[in-house]
Amino acid sequence: MKIALDALGGDFGARPNVLGALQAAKKLNLDVILVGDEAVLRQELANLGYAKEPEHISIVHAPDTIDMAAEPAKECRNKKNASIIVCANLVHKKEADAFVSAGHSGATMVAALFGLGRIKGVQRPAIATPMPTYKGVSLLLDGGANADCKPIHLLQFAVMGSAYMQKVFDIPAPSVGVLSIGEEETKGNMLVKHTVPHMREIGVNFKGTVEGRDVNTGETDVIVCDGFVGNIVLKLAEGLAKTMIAMIKREVKKRPLAILGALLSKGAFKAVKKHTNPDCYGGAPLVGVNGVAIISHGKSNDFAIFNALKTAARLVEKNFVGDIAAKMAALKPTFDNLEKEIHQENH
Repeated sequence: MKIALDALGGDFGARPNVLGALQAAKKLNLDVILVGDEAVLRQELANLGYAKEPEHISIVHAPDTIDMAAEPAKECRNKKNASIIVCANLVHKKEADAFVSAGHSGATMVAALFGLGRIKGVQRPAIATPMPTYKGVSLLLDGGANADCKPIHLLQFAVMGSAYMQKVFDIPAPSVGVLSIGEEETKGNMLVKHTVPHMREIGVNFKGTVEGRDVNTGETDVIVCDGFVGNIVLKLAEGLAKTMIAMIKREVKKRPLAILGALLSKGAFKAVKKHTNPDCYGGAPLVGVNGVAIISHGKSNDFAIFNALKTAARLVEKNFVGDIAAKMAALKPTFDNLEKEIHQENH
């Protein structure tokens, strides 16, 4: 299996990407294609003690990079030799089975759409983000690909999110919730109110609406919302976690006995840190595109890149894209009817 890696993507350049690729090649026997400026990548390999490409590692030259401050679609159209564009094209041409990037997330989405297209029947691809919970992990989607959504989009997100949890986390019938402002299904904005009544018609294990406080308790395996709300949830959770850790450290340092307690609790703290570490998941798949694409965090280290490559390989092995395509084909009559019903409800 071959996975294309945007090897210069991310905030830290080539080093974590190359290290993660080397780990995946050694531990998982994956063939990883490093995509980026060839001279830079060969120099990085040399710095790590490799005079030539090691086993399972190859390089594809891509001299251009995406400007993080520029408009993603324009950059992708104008820079055909940008690493993320080349990655997507390698998958399109069947020269790679999947691709991973920790670069510009907007450009990754555009490149995937341009290069791979959508699975037939999928109206909007979504970023599916694993969220650590008290019970394990839940999947939040959309994490930011679509700021504005229609009910049909949330219904499709529920189907695709359920398929992901089945394939990656081996959950036979993942529970699904719609993110809202209350547990009562009559509450929420118009998007929620027009989505919830139809959730039970699409074959998912729908449990009802969930509140923001339920995201990290693990009330449901899949949580769907529009990308505007979803991205705020993700950023809030990330910021809150960092702030809480900083506050705990600050208060412990003020109290000698607390320092002793912290030392005694070191093992527990390590376990919690491991469970909530986003690097364990490596990244968020862009579900709904006609190929496997993983969007990793810009600050990904080599461990995160390794896990992103591992997740990409698992999705390929499990035929995730084919499974989504089959579900969309089977549900086409249902989605067509629901779209008409929802349109009539709105008018």
